[in-house]
Amino acid sequence: MRWLGRCLRQTRDKGAILRPDKGKFLEVHVDADFAGNWDSKEPEKDSGTARSRHGYFITYAGCPTLWKSQLQTEIALSSCESEHTGLSCSLRDAMPIMNMLKEMKERGFPIPTAKAAAHCKVFEDNSGALEIAKVHKFRPRTKHLNVKLHHFRSYVDTDQITIHKVSTHDQRADYLTKPVTWEILKVHRKEMMGW
Repeated sequence: MRWLGRCLRQTRDKGAILRPDKGKFLEVHVDADFAGNWDSKEPEKDSGTARSRHGYFITYAGCPTLWKSQLQTEIALSSCESEHTGLSCSLRDAMPIMNMLKEMKERGFPIPTAKAAAHCKVFEDNSGALEIAKVHKFRPRTKHLNVKLHHFRSYVDTDQITIHKVSTHDQRADYLTKPVTWEILKVHRKEMMGW
């Protein structure tokens, strides 16, 4: 809490510096930290430490539109499942934005897109989560994901959402999931907030 208070006090005169890039449309950067708060010394005292955290940025024209960092509601059994849960939650927020932009374009608003329809690029750094999101293949260990987390599958199938691999070092949502070094924070803060 003290660290957060110091951060807020030192940045009270800062805000987001928006520099729209007409070459970019809707983008989502999503990351997760698998059970990063787990305390091996006292796991029985707080079962909540077994929960993973995910965070994501949704940007339009390169400008942050929506961002979130939260503990996941269920306990993930692997880092892949934690990342896929974060991907699903981020797309629950991105899909209505896509639909709104599509409707605005149909009504004559000047909405630039790289494709004819509203399109969303998603950046993920976990190869297992990428494969589960792109490939229609389930194993007994992952069939429970089909029930809860595949609401975006039809958008991927119709190419309205494309999911891209991004390096862990280039993952802009990294600092929404765990403490990072000052150097990493400065780079990602500049990318997302403009300063």
